[in-house]
Amino acid sequence: MDPPITSLHDDPDIKLMMAGSTLRKVKSRSWKRHRHFRLLEDGQTIWYKSRWAGRGHSTFSISDLEAVRDGHQSELLLSLSAEFPSEQCFTLVFHGRQGTLDLVAETPDEAKSWIQGVRKLIHKSQTMDEKERLDQWVRDWFTKADKNRDGQMTFKEAKTLLKMMNVEMNEEHALHLFTMSDKLERGYLDMEEFVLFYKLLTQRDEVWKVFQDFSADGERLLLDELQSFLRVEQQEAEERAKDMILLYEPSETAREQMCMSLDGFQLYLCSPHGSIFNPDHVELHQDMSLPLSYYFISSSHNTYLMEDQLRGHSSTEAYIQALKRGCRCVELDCWDGPDGEPIVYHGHTLTSKILFRDVISTLKEYAFKASEFPVILSLENHCGVEQQNVMARHLKSILGESLQSSLITAEEPELLPSPQDLKGKILLKAKKLGGLEQRSDEALTDEVSDEEENGELERESVEDLTKEENMNKQKSKVSRELSDLVVYCRSVHFHGFEHASAQGKCTEMSSFSESKVKKLAKESGPEMVRYNVKQLTRVYPSGLRTDSSNYNPQDMWGCGCQIVALNFQTAGLEMDLNDGLFRQNGSCGFVLKPEFMRKSDSEFSPDRPESRPGYRPLRLSIQVISGQQFPKVNQKEGSIVDPLVRVEIYGVPKDQSREETSYIHNNGFNPVWNETLNLVVHCPELALVRFVVEDYDKASRNDFIGQFTLPFTSLQPGYRHVHLLSRDGTPIPPASVFVNVSISEYT
Repeated sequence: MDPPITSLHDDPDIKLMMAGSTLRKVKSRSWKRHRHFRLLEDGQTIWYKSRWAGRGHSTFSISDLEAVRDGHQSELLLSLSAEFPSEQCFTLVFHGRQGTLDLVAETPDEAKSWIQGVRKLIHKSQTMDEKERLDQWVRDWFTKADKNRDGQMTFKEAKTLLKMMNVEMNEEHALHLFTMSDKLERGYLDMEEFVLFYKLLTQRDEVWKVFQDFSADGERLLLDELQSFLRVEQQEAEERAKDMILLYEPSETAREQMCMSLDGFQLYLCSPHGSIFNPDHVELHQDMSLPLSYYFISSSHNTYLMEDQLRGHSSTEAYIQALKRGCRCVELDCWDGPDGEPIVYHGHTLTSKILFRDVISTLKEYAFKASEFPVILSLENHCGVEQQNVMARHLKSILGESLQSSLITAEEPELLPSPQDLKGKILLKAKKLGGLEQRSDEALTDEVSDEEENGELERESVEDLTKEENMNKQKSKVSRELSDLVVYCRSVHFHGFEHASAQGKCTEMSSFSESKVKKLAKESGPEMVRYNVKQLTRVYPSGLRTDSSNYNPQDMWGCGCQIVALNFQTAGLEMDLNDGLFRQNGSCGFVLKPEFMRKSDSEFSPDRPESRPGYRPLRLSIQVISGQQFPKVNQKEGSIVDPLVRVEIYGVPKDQSREETSYIHNNGFNPVWNETLNLVVHCPELALVRFVVEDYDKASRNDFIGQFTLPFTSLQPGYRHVHLLSRDGTPIPPASVFVNVSISEYT
C-alpha cells in the first residue's frame, strides 16, 4: 500500500520538508528558540526537537492543521516585524482551540517552501476518501507502535499498540491474530502485514449481519439488493445505489459488475452518506431571501477573549476563530485608549487590550471566508465622542464598501432586508441619534447586569463598578459620525411588547440578559415569539459568569430570539448545541426559524407546544449497536475505557430528556451494546439531538470521550454512524457510534 504522499514525493517543497530545516519557534517577545523541524516519511507527521534536548522531541499531524498564514498575520509576529522580515515568517493554525505556532525561517525561500508544502499536505489530508483516511489512520498507529523506527513491529510492540488503541485482549488471542498476520513467519510485521492485523482486529460482525440480511449469496450485494436496502432500511431513493457503488466499492471487478462487497458496504456506512447527519443539509439549502428577523443567527459574546473575562487574553485571533466557525454577530467592548486610539477589552478587569483598528482589519479579512452572508458588529460603547469619531473613521476607511451605512431601499422598510440582500456586508449595531436615543443621560451600551434588570444592585466590588457606570451614563454622548453608520441594527431599550407592537420599527433591536428573556418567555411566551417576527433580539450572558460559562441557548431560541450570544471560547454542552444548530444550511451562520415562528399572528408558546396547529409529537427510537475506536481519556499505562452512550434531547421545556445504555467493561475499541433507547419529541422543528460517549466511573464523575449534536430535522433514519467530535468541536476520526434510527408518530 503506497503512502498518500507518493504523488507529492518529487515535489521540491516536500523534499525540503523531509530533509528538514532549522526554524525559529516564537512563543513571546522574549522566547524565540531554534528548533529542527522535518516531515517524516509517512508524509503526515511533522517532527521537531531542540538541538540541545538530547533524545526528546515533539510531533504533530498534518491532520491537526487547519491552515498556514504567511507573513506577519499573527499579533506576535506583527509585534516583532522590525526583528523578523515578513517573507521569513509564517504561522501554523491548528484546529479548534489548539491555537497557533509562529515560526521564522532562515531565508525567504525556505519559508516559502514550508508554506507551500504544508498547504499541499493539508489539501491532500482534507481531500482523502474514506479508504485513504482509514489507511492513514492505520499507518499512524504503526508509526506510534514502531518505537525503534525499523519498519518492523514485534509482538511486544503489538501488545503495547493494543493498549494504545483501547483494546483489552488476552495475550493468547492477540498472539493468534499476530501469527495469522505474520505470513512470512519472521516474528514481526511490516506495514502490509500490519494492515492485515488491523483488519482482523476490526472485523465487524454487526455490519456483516446487516449485509447478510440483504445479500442472497452472503458474498456481495447485487444492484437490486442494495436498492432494496436503501429503500427499506435507509428510507433513501434507490436510484442512489449506483452512485454508492461507484463511490465506495474498492474492488474494480465489483464496480464493473455493479455490485458491492462487504468492504464497500462498510466504507459506505462509515462515509458522509452513511452518517446520521443528512448530507443534503451540509449544503446551503434554505431560503435566504426572507427578512433577517426570520433567522437564528450564530452569535458570539465577548468575542475578543481567548479565555475567561477576568484575566483572559484579548486577541484578534479570537475573532478569526469565531468567524471560521460561522459566527455572524461579534461583540466589541470599546474603551478610550492611549494616543487617541480606541481599545477593545473587558472593562474594569485584568484582560489584555487590543486596538479597535486591528479588530476591524481582522474582520475585513476574515468576515466572509466561512460564509458570504452579513456580519453584525455589536458595539458595547464606552468611549467619549472624540474616540467614537476615530472608530467611525476606522470603520469607513478599513471596511469601505463592505460597511452597510445606508438603507438599500429609498424608504424606511416595514421588514428587514434578507441575508441574500446583505451578502458581503457588515452591519453596525449601536445607538443612533434621533427618537428615543436623543437623551444625553442614556448609556451608550444597552447591556445591563441581571441585578440591574431586577432593580437590584450587585454587591461588594461590583457595586462600585455600577456607580462608576452610572457616572459614565450621565456624561455619555453619541457621536454623530458613528451614529450615521448605524442603519438596520439601532440599539434601543425595550419598553414592553405593547409599545413595540404600536411603535417599534423593524430596524430597532434590544438586548436582554439571559434572566430577562427567561422571565419574559415564561410570562409572555407568545408575545415574545410575535415580537421576534419583526424585530431582532440579542441575548447575552449574565455579568456574574466571570468564568465565561454559557447558558442553554435553547431557552432563547424557543421564543424566537435570533442573536443568542455565547462565549465561543468556552467548550461544553452549550457550544455543542450552538454548533449543532448551525451545522445545517452550509454552516453559513443563518438558520431559518420554523414557519410557525415567522407569523405575525403566531400563538406558539414554548411552554405549550401542544397548543399550536399541526402539533404532532414524534417517537425517536435509537438502537445503539456498537462503537468504534474511542480515544483514551486516561493515558495511564494499561488504562482502558468503560464506554456508555447517552442520547439527549434539547428543545422546548417539554423536550428535555435523555436515555443511556449500560457501560461496556474495558473495551473502547469495538464495544457492542445492541440496546434501544426511546425518546419523545414534542416540537421536532426546534429540537436538537446530542449523542454523548462517556467513560463510566463508579467512584467519580464519568469522563467525556466524544459527542455529536445535530438538529432533529437533519437526522437520517436507518443504519447510521455518529462521527464523534472532541470537547472543542473538532473531529476525532475514526471514533464513531453505529446506530439504527427510527422515527414514528407518537400516540
